[in-house]
Amino acid sequence: MAHGNIIAIEEAAMAKVPILAEQINTRRIVLNVASVGLSSEQFFRLCGDNSDLRLELTAQKEIIVMSPTRFKTGGQNAESTYQLVGWAKRDGRGAAFDSNTGFTLPNGAVRSPDASWIPRSRWESLPAEDLEVFAHICPDFVIELWSPSDTLKEIQFKLMEYIANGARLGFLIYPPKRRVYVYRPNQPVQCLDQPASVSGDPELPGFTLDLTEIWK
Repeated sequence: MAHGNIIAIEEAAMAKVPILAEQINTRRIVLNVASVGLSSEQFFRLCGDNSDLRLELTAQKEIIVMSPTRFKTGGQNAESTYQLVGWAKRDGRGAAFDSNTGFTLPNGAVRSPDASWIPRSRWESLPAEDLEVFAHICPDFVIELWSPSDTLKEIQFKLMEYIANGARLGFLIYPPKRRVYVYRPNQPVQCLDQPASVSGDPELPGFTLDLTEIWK
């Protein structure tokens, strides 16, 4: 581990870490490292040194430590990613990514949506060195699936953040009520109750997410 990374981690450990009852109940911890000056490179290395943890960085320089995905949620995530990857291969105009992929958004946050898609023209325009880290790009399309370790408000904020940073379409899947919230720039959020499927048109022509397996 590099010297700068050690300093950042040591200072982060000394920073005030408010752990709220809600955070304990949802099995996540938020570390405020704003005073440390953690760079995107240091955060990337921190994630590499702690590969068994799921970490995100907010625009306010808070590290979110999330619990591993639960069994049922993992299956639902796999299903949505499988469908998106299959469509992307058939369509050929872009690349799909799973929940292990981190993206550095224009506001400085590092997020890992459950599934995402980027047009090939945007992806191929990135510098080669950006492909080896958390690329400085916001996906055009994101899927976020609520899990018991989340609050709905937190996931709704993430979808709004994606849209504010350049995403053209976002699906928030909320299994407890069998709802899908659809996000687009400059449009009201659309709430679909118990849909059998949801279409990505016109942003993703021909992509339809079948929710049959996810609702089971």
